[in-house]
Amino acid sequence: MQQRAKHDIRTYRDLAAWQKGMQLAETVYRVTVAFPSEEKFGLVSQMRRAAVSIPSNIAEGFGRARNTEFRRFLEIARGSLFEMQTQAELARRLGWLKGERLAALKESTHELDAILAGLVRSVKAREAR
Repeated sequence: MQQRAKHDIRTYRDLAAWQKGMQLAETVYRVTVAFPSEEKFGLVSQMRRAAVSIPSNIAEGFGRARNTEFRRFLEIARGSLFEMQTQAELARRLGWLKGERLAALKESTHELDAILAGLVRSVKAREAR
């Protein structure tokens, strides 16, 4: 989807951050299927929960009445992104995540980090007005 102008953002679904967060969550679900079955309740569960937390917090923050609350939830989403990146790094070190899957996950997380950082800056600027 193309990014929309600010005035076209009616719901959290219109936010590029939420859209990319959902794509990342889908990717995490797909790549963790190949992890060892004994990790179902370990690293697989943690990575999936962290990934789902990202768009969930973006949506929840969007629904809050004040910019300060929205920013706080965006920062929580970013923290979940960093948590998921750390878990992905562990999976890489254990040899469970490599090649194209690793590259796609890294690219998605870096792109989403940049989008979230920009959105946090934008919300902070609105708070200062």
